[in-house]
Amino acid sequence: MPHGFSWATLLFGPEHVSDQMVETTGIHLVPLFHASLSALILILLVLLVRSRILAKGDDFMPDGSITVRNIFELIAEWLLGLMEGIIGPHYRKYVPLIFGCFFYILVANLFGLVPHFAPATDRWSVTVSMALVVFFATHIYGVGANGPGYFKHFISPVWPPSPILWAMSIIYLPIELISHLARVLSLSLRLMANMIADHTVLTIFLMLTAPLIPVIFTGLGTMICLIQAFIFTMLTIIYIGTAVHHEEEGEEHH
Repeated sequence: MPHGFSWATLLFGPEHVSDQMVETTGIHLVPLFHASLSALILILLVLLVRSRILAKGDDFMPDGSITVRNIFELIAEWLLGLMEGIIGPHYRKYVPLIFGCFFYILVANLFGLVPHFAPATDRWSVTVSMALVVFFATHIYGVGANGPGYFKHFISPVWPPSPILWAMSIIYLPIELISHLARVLSLSLRLMANMIADHTVLTIFLMLTAPLIPVIFTGLGTMICLIQAFIFTMLTIIYIGTAVHHEEEGEEHH
């Protein structure tokens, strides 16, 4: 989707971000620029917070007022509560993936609210790549939690299956495979479509309304950015919880 002028145009030059260049090389420099910039900002924020924590040590206390740090701590605490409730007591091993997805998507989405920038998440190449990471990570976690027995649920919902379920496995197996592959489309297309719509609507209202009125739409756009990051992350938590639930049920039974 074209976004008109972008700061990436000044960085790479108009000849390198033109439609003709994209058709010739297949490389989209504008979304690559925004995706890399989002990752760089997130890495710098993590390093900054980490250095402050190491410098303060045990005396590291919350800020006395509402700050960006306090807001991110509230979000992190909220996500940890969701993970513990859905995944189980060993939820902390999945924090890097869950937190990485949420905060990266949030930062990338918010770029759509900055003039002459665009959200990297409105490109299928970005959203599909994230969905594929979640897809493979889910099955890796499932195998790590349950061993090769993880793949039993592709054959039958109950194990050991009855003769009827064995006979139905011919139908059940392709249905399960399709449903898992559909997760990639569900995660990627939902995020991409919503960010395209949000960025387009916001751009139109910024051009057509008075200078102070767009503040309202910017606030609505911020809410959409948060909601889309939450939906992607929530589905990821559910997928991981479903993949590792056999391990958690076994430990609770023991």
